[in-house]
Order: sequence, then C-alpha cells, then structure tokens
Amino acid sequence: MNTYIAVIGLGYVGLPLARLLATRYPVVGFDLKQERVQQLNQGVDITQELDNQLLRAVLVPEHPVPSGKPGLYCTSDPEALKGCNFFIVAVPTPVDEHNHPNLKPLLGASQTVGKALSPGDVVVYESTVYPGCTEEDCVPVLEEASGLKFPQDFQVGYSPERINPGDRVHTLVNTVKIVSGCDQPTLERVAAVYESVLENGVHRAPAIKVAEAAKIVENTQRDINIALMNELSIIFGRMGINTFDVIRAAGTKWNFLSFHPGLVGGHCIGVDPYYLTYKASQLGYHAQMIDAGRFVNDSMGGYIAKQTVKKLLAAGKNLHDSRVLVMGFTFKENVSDIRNSKVAQIVQELQTYHVGLEIVDPCCDPQEVMTEYGLQVSNAPTGLYDAVVVAVAHQPYRALTRSDLQQLLVPGGLLVDIKGILREQSEGFTYWSL
Repeated sequence: MNTYIAVIGLGYVGLPLARLLATRYPVVGFDLKQERVQQLNQGVDITQELDNQLLRAVLVPEHPVPSGKPGLYCTSDPEALKGCNFFIVAVPTPVDEHNHPNLKPLLGASQTVGKALSPGDVVVYESTVYPGCTEEDCVPVLEEASGLKFPQDFQVGYSPERINPGDRVHTLVNTVKIVSGCDQPTLERVAAVYESVLENGVHRAPAIKVAEAAKIVENTQRDINIALMNELSIIFGRMGINTFDVIRAAGTKWNFLSFHPGLVGGHCIGVDPYYLTYKASQLGYHAQMIDAGRFVNDSMGGYIAKQTVKKLLAAGKNLHDSRVLVMGFTFKENVSDIRNSKVAQIVQELQTYHVGLEIVDPCCDPQEVMTEYGLQVSNAPTGLYDAVVVAVAHQPYRALTRSDLQQLLVPGGLLVDIKGILREQSEGFTYWSL
C-alpha cells in the first residue's frame, strides 16, 4: 500500500515533520491560518525554525497524491485531505485561564481529519496530552465525523513531538522518536513511516497511554527540577549567595543534575504539567509535588520584578523617575515564539510601580506582542537606564561587553541578569541574578 500523508498543523512541530516526510512521501500540509499557508507556499517560514531553502526544495504547486511523487503541498482547504491515508495531528494543546486543558484545537483537528477518513486509514497524534486522551477524547470525534468504527475501520497511534525550538543540535532527524499504536500491525505501520526518515530510529512503546505519559513526564520532570533551582535561588538570595556559583561548584560531582533557575514559559514545560495534574484530579489524586513546582515557576516573574524594584529603592531611586529596560520578550532564547512568555509577568508587575519601562527584543514580532499582550516592543534602546533586565539569553545579549552595558546603564546602574550570562561584564554596576 502506498502511503499518502497529511500533516494537520504547520507550526513549529508540524512544519519540520511535513518537510522531512516530503522527502520520501507525498505530503499535504494543512493549517487553518491562510496567511501562514501563503507564506509557506512562497517558501518562507517566519518562525525561522525551518531553513527556507529546505522548505523550498520539497514544495510542490499541486496536490501530490494523484502523482504519488514526494513533495509538500500546503493548503488551508480541508477537502485537500481526502485521498490521504496516514494523518498526523500536530496542533497546539494549550491551557485555559484556569490552567485546565484546552482541547478545542485538538478536537477541531480530529473533526477535520474524521471528515476525510476512509477505511484502513491511520491517524497519529503528536500533540502533547494526558494519558488516555487519544483513545478517550479524540477517537469518538473521529468516529462521529467519519461514520466509521474504531478499530475495525481505522486505526490510531501516538508519537509525541520532541522538537526543541531554537535547538540546532538536537533536531527532528537525529532524535529518537517514540511511537505507539492501537494494535501491533498499526504500531509497525507507524514505526515504518517514522523510521524511513529518522537517523536514530524509533522506540516502540507498548501502548498509546505509555507514549502519552512518556511525553508529559519529560516536561514535568524538567519543570520540577527548574522549580527546585528557582526556590533555591530565592533562599540563596536571602543568604547573599550567587546560585550560579553554587551550581558550578555542585556540578563537580559526577551525578549532579545540572538544572538552572529561570523563567519557565512557552507551550511545553510551562503547560504540559497541568495536563497531568488535571487527569490526576479526575482520578481523585492531588498531585502535590507537580502543583508545587508549577506554583514556584509561575511566581518567578513577579519575584524578579519585585527584586528589581527593591534594588532601585535601595539605590535611592525615585521609581516614578526611573527608566527600566527589559531586554528580551520571547519565551526562550533565540526563538521568535512569544506564547506564554513569562517576561510579560515581569513587565506587568513593574508597570504597577509606574517606572518608565521599555522593551526590546531582536527576535520577536512587535505586532504580535502588541496583539497578544498589549505591550510595545521598541526597535532599539534609547538613552541611559537606571536598570536593565536581561530577561532572555538571546545570543546578541550573551555577546554584550562591559562597554556595551555602559552605553545602556547610568553609572552604578542596576543590571538584572536573570540567566547569569553577564556576570563577567558587571564590574561598575549593581548586579543581581537568580
């Protein structure tokens, strides 16, 4: 049987996957955002997660299924999904304002796929979910939309995404992929597709729930470990100890796990644990450690802002006359993604003290920040500031010299270096980091 693939969702997960698969298979890339599809058909990925030359090398102007030749056809027309027989769903799985799972994008994508399903087709989910979501929440939508019965008429699998935005070392092609299926033949069919394009192969999970759990555990583990470092940073700050010095010293032991304090935002580590705690609560269990980690990490933006204000007051500054520059707004370094950026918490807390506030970021789209957060991102710093908060460790910020900082800060001004990247350049300034 020939494999005709459809990838639903052309974001930071779906697009690199669709591009890679299109080197061997006919692939239809589907996204609801027409502007996004138009940009991709012009060979441009504005997220910069995929090299535009690689994208252009696989793009085809017409639906590839009739010809059966490899290539990527991007569209926002759900009718174009018909004729495909291997569907991959890679849409966002955010949380709502109460930190409960928001499955609307996932279930909406399932409905779209269901309308294109034919007997014998396979649907694979890559979106991060709680264990059981694929079979308990998505399959009924597929059945209703298609009029088919699972597992007699169609099959499902789960292969969690392992994309690390901004990482040019651990990429899709060289990272082991977890795969699973509703039965053994489906598992092997799913594994065969992924193995055909990956350098380091796949890990066959024994059940879909195991694969779902493995993904959510990866990010929950990181969340808890970072929360521990953040809490230690608060404690060490009261002792006058630099946390990064402590980590460097402790890291000389062979089995020390090197995690660092910082802001935990984005659409993975800052979100996924809530899916697990939600499912645990449905089962009558309160996930105390996971909730505690989430509380610590979600409070760090406010903590950093308050420490900045305290340091300004200690220096005798009048807050209303003070100028503060926040450098970086994306959720992590060297990416353009602003979703769930915890820098927003720093800014919003500082605004309550009525300081003069400016934001700069070389990576993000200022219009997106205005639309999403109602905040203005300037093109460049203007003049001297009483405090500079280096909130995101973008590469240009890592390269800042003491001379560069002197062009930004008043003599003796406050340098808030959240990730501890500029300590060697801090002489002559009041310095604080986590």
